[in-house]
Amino acid sequence: MDELDFSSATPRPAAPGAPPPPAAVYKPAVALEFFRAAGQLEEVPGGKTFFQENDKPGGFFSGGSRMYLLLDGDIGLMAKGRFIGIIKPGDIFGEIAMLARAPRTATAMAKTLCKVLSLDEKQFNVALQKKPEFALMMMAIMVQRLRQAVARRAEAGGGAPDAVAEREAVFGKKDLAAFAQEINPVRMEKGKVIMKAGDTGVFMYVVHSGKVAISIGDKVVERVGPGSVFGEMALVDNAARAAGAVAEAESELIMVRRADFLTLIQGKPQFGSSILRTIAERIRAAS
Repeated sequence: MDELDFSSATPRPAAPGAPPPPAAVYKPAVALEFFRAAGQLEEVPGGKTFFQENDKPGGFFSGGSRMYLLLDGDIGLMAKGRFIGIIKPGDIFGEIAMLARAPRTATAMAKTLCKVLSLDEKQFNVALQKKPEFALMMMAIMVQRLRQAVARRAEAGGGAPDAVAEREAVFGKKDLAAFAQEINPVRMEKGKVIMKAGDTGVFMYVVHSGKVAISIGDKVVERVGPGSVFGEMALVDNAARAAGAVAEAESELIMVRRADFLTLIQGKPQFGSSILRTIAERIRAAS
């Protein structure tokens, strides 16, 4: 693999149907170094599939749920019986279903002999320990995709999803208590508006106690409880808030500035992994 160099490769989307991210966001060379850190080299002959639409993972990062970096060859993507795109060398694919613990939304088939690097749960976590900057790059790409998915739903008149999801906790009780010792929680009365769509994002919030409702327009789309985070999108891409948040009950929130957020990404790989999973789940819901 030493002869491979994606430093000048054309950036491409990491998921079917997503528009390509700006060159400043997706850095193929960073992706290559990440996958090299712990990835497994595989060769797949033309006509064989990497995964099938609706394939279900056997658990988070199970053996049947992997993400890939294409080194050489061409891969076609099919969904609902139609062709939707091509994966080219330097592309990452398969990461959304893996991170979201969800069935595949497309079939990926090798058009020619393909060489890939793939990662399962253990390998992904090992790679994050060595290359934590990859997590921030992927967050930027995925946040962009999430914003676009929300915008497309709004343009199509779909609005927010019908189901109100409970966001998964990022911090366990022990980590949450330790975090609260570093940054004192701030009390929010029931009904307090914490952030509004369109606001400049200064903080990410960690719920220490209570319950927070996340809204798009006038519709609640998620509820966030102890150990969960919200408001991280604006810290990733320095863009305006995409949603609003209101305290549904008296709550205590740990308010994390961007500098501290970046420190967490660098110093706690599991934190980066959890944020990626949260964003991936939201992409699927918005799509």
